[in-house]
Amino acid sequence: MADSRKYHITVTPRTEYVPDQSDVAQNRYVFAYTITILNSGQGAAQLISRHWVIKDADNKVQEVRGLGVVGEQPLLKPGEQFEYTSGAAIATPVGAMKGSYQMVGEDGSHFEAEIPEFILAMPRVLH
Repeated sequence: MADSRKYHITVTPRTEYVPDQSDVAQNRYVFAYTITILNSGQGAAQLISRHWVIKDADNKVQEVRGLGVVGEQPLLKPGEQFEYTSGAAIATPVGAMKGSYQMVGEDGSHFEAEIPEFILAMPRVLH
């Protein structure tokens, strides 16, 4: 079990609708998301894998698991951050994503960094 004071990862998402990759007539809505991962703890930790739960407005769920993020498994020392941009496609103009990163601390302990739920929304759909 990881020491919660030693390991603390803060995940901050930002999203953007991508109209040129979306096709409303085909119910394909594409969103880019930029994630900032900050090591706000006292020990170095490496991101090993990810688990995403992506849900559209019809409650259709996609689960995505894989090694690293954008082909990398960043090692974050205390105070360091890593930022990347990726994308998701859903069948409705509004949806949500959440998940977790599986991390390994410098002492070999495994822990999860929660990715807080964030909304995917085409502009002018939500008020």
